[in-house]
Amino acid sequence: MPDISTLALFIGAAAILTATPGPDMLLIASRSLSQGRAAGFLTYAGIATGSYLQSFAAAFGLSQLFLLVPWAYDALRWIGAAYLAWLAWTTLRTKAPLLAPGRVSALPLRRIFLQGLWTNLLNPKMALFMLALLPQFLKPEAGSIALQVVILATLLNLMGFITNGAVILAASRIGEALSNRPALAQLPQKLMGAVFGGLALRLALATRD
Repeated sequence: MPDISTLALFIGAAAILTATPGPDMLLIASRSLSQGRAAGFLTYAGIATGSYLQSFAAAFGLSQLFLLVPWAYDALRWIGAAYLAWLAWTTLRTKAPLLAPGRVSALPLRRIFLQGLWTNLLNPKMALFMLALLPQFLKPEAGSIALQVVILATLLNLMGFITNGAVILAASRIGEALSNRPALAQLPQKLMGAVFGGLALRLALATRD
């Protein structure tokens, strides 16, 4: 198990990283705004699950594949961009608002979770980020590497939960207020589609630098 000083240093780094606005926070905020609190937390749960898988991939060298085989990085990047573009298209073409007064999200909760998970897993930048972060805090002499990965990934996700939890609560309140105004009822949905489209474009144009 990592020592106290290593854990404290990692928690500090995780707090800064998770508090910095990025694609994950934008996706979570827009999902909460358009579909409510439960959808926001499920999106975060999917992203957090992806972070565990990315952490193990980085710790055991799987992420180095992107450094050794350039086309593998580009292949995953284009698959991810295509997936996000498809989500943008399906979201924007839906005529009825995803969230209406007095009813829950129109999308199945399982699908919302999986969208968060796949959005994380299909982002090769996340794999390279984990590859750069985790090895600095893993110490073979501290015991099982797998246990260390679980502990560090859990701390990262807990810090992310605190930050993104506040974002979810705030965004869902705004979404509820907008859903009670017929003229603005579809605004959160359009924002959700724009976010998916923006993330698709960002991923398509991304480089490994």
